[in-house]
Amino acid sequence: MAARINPSILSADFVNMQRDLERIASADYVHVDVMDNHFVPNLTFGPQMVERVQATSPVPLDVHLMIDDPDRWAPQYAEIGCFSVTFHAEAATAPVTLARTLRKLGARAGIALSPKTDVGAYLELLPEFDQVLVMTVEPGFGGQKFLPHVMSKLTRLREAAARLGTDVWLEVDGGVTEETIGIAADAGADTFVAGSSVFGASDAAAAIEGLRSAASAHVH
Repeated sequence: MAARINPSILSADFVNMQRDLERIASADYVHVDVMDNHFVPNLTFGPQMVERVQATSPVPLDVHLMIDDPDRWAPQYAEIGCFSVTFHAEAATAPVTLARTLRKLGARAGIALSPKTDVGAYLELLPEFDQVLVMTVEPGFGGQKFLPHVMSKLTRLREAAARLGTDVWLEVDGGVTEETIGIAADAGADTFVAGSSVFGASDAAAAIEGLRSAASAHVH
């Protein structure tokens, strides 16, 4: 199976967003980080901007909500038409109920786990989710270094998914480069968020293909 590469527009030029979206037309999805300056100490944009990105992006949207109270706010991103909506386990009060709501609204439902969050409580719940996003940096800022110690979470998730017979995508976000992507793929990841390693390249399409090739050699 080929690896999925989802460039993060957190590393794009916000003033030239449409241009930068066209630069990543060969990607599988575009990763959209929504931050509220409460759950994380950074602020990006809300549903109005996401709706415009949705209208102009050449590839579907993989939305990552780093916000408080996703139980209330996440469904509107599904209503916009985003392909997938991922919320943080640490912020949701009823994650399974929220995931079911997102699915009913037509979006893939994802749950994100910060580096310090224990994965154990979510292993048996995997059939309720379409993807699990394992943060390989602390959420909130781009350009951080990859944290290899969280790879054990991916391994446990992949083993649980196989045991439960559920087809869940395992996504990693943070510090993903051609050097680190193989480590994450070996641990069980199949979907990769890359920011500066794509948008910082002179040829974004070549960077995407380089990441896809590096990961595909390792994806199980």
